[in-house]
Amino acid sequence: MSKKIFLDALKPRAPGEPYIPATGSATSVVSMPLMEKANAWFPEAHLDAAKMADLAEAGHTVLGFDNVMPVYSTWHEAAALGADVNWGEPNRMPNCHTPVLASIEEDVAIPADFESRPAMRVVTQALSMLKKRLGNDAAVTGKFFGPWTLAYDVYGIENFLIATLENPGRVKKILRALLPASIRSANAQIDAGADALALCDHCTRDLCSPDAYRDYLFEIHCELAQTLRVPLILHICGDTSDRIRHIRETGVAMFHFDSKTGLENTLREARGFPLMGGTSNLHIVRSGTPESTRADVEEKLAAHIAVIGPECAVPLDSPLENMQTISRAVKQFRATT
Repeated sequence: MSKKIFLDALKPRAPGEPYIPATGSATSVVSMPLMEKANAWFPEAHLDAAKMADLAEAGHTVLGFDNVMPVYSTWHEAAALGADVNWGEPNRMPNCHTPVLASIEEDVAIPADFESRPAMRVVTQALSMLKKRLGNDAAVTGKFFGPWTLAYDVYGIENFLIATLENPGRVKKILRALLPASIRSANAQIDAGADALALCDHCTRDLCSPDAYRDYLFEIHCELAQTLRVPLILHICGDTSDRIRHIRETGVAMFHFDSKTGLENTLREARGFPLMGGTSNLHIVRSGTPESTRADVEEKLAAHIAVIGPECAVPLDSPLENMQTISRAVKQFRATT
């Protein structure tokens, strides 16, 4: 039942069709208390498929969400492209401080064995395990990163962003060169059993102007939505009120939005486009009370948010109770409508 509810929520509602909200996330819902419940800990859960699957499954069995998503970090494609990733600790997410290439003028080469490299293979193996375990109980969601984010990893954020101003032609070539890595990652996850995919691209307004989104990324996000054969959930952190009008035209199924955009602004710009998230990690997921969490859910229900849950990857020190309260409140609403 959860799987159907989640996947139905990715579709636009027809006039008069009842509102049946799902609960879940396109990004990580993992906290240290959830690792303890699943007996699966970072960094092993980034690198061991069975532990990765165990931890993702707990998003459904412990938190009560309608989907599971096993890609907790931003670094799997980058590692397969050659990034020297530090996979973190139980209380620290992975990171990498050295770009793959030293100069923006160097050409990136996507390895022939890209999909079978360990950082990629662990994701597809975990997705296959989750598909077998959960069947129709919960939607299995994968996650891949768009070429804008991969360009940060390959060339360094500062070098790449400077190039968007000084050498736009080169930037367009880089994005086109990295796009096959995004597509190959997505297709490998679909083949492994993903029912839907999160497309994550770090093109928030503090790193990418609305004009840059239009000029560099709109066409690419349209192409990804048209090319891939499962629904795409586009996730962009931060305030995105200045580009939702473009996002709703890309063909992606849903937009996963950040509370920084503001619910009112998001609804105005989305114009009925399916939405996910918007619940503050800081004020609700990490620091909320049962009362404030329920009030937040009621606000999202009143706005007919399609999938209610955290705005982005939750802080690792978040308690379980607030995310469990989100799922309970949504299910109670479903039971009474």
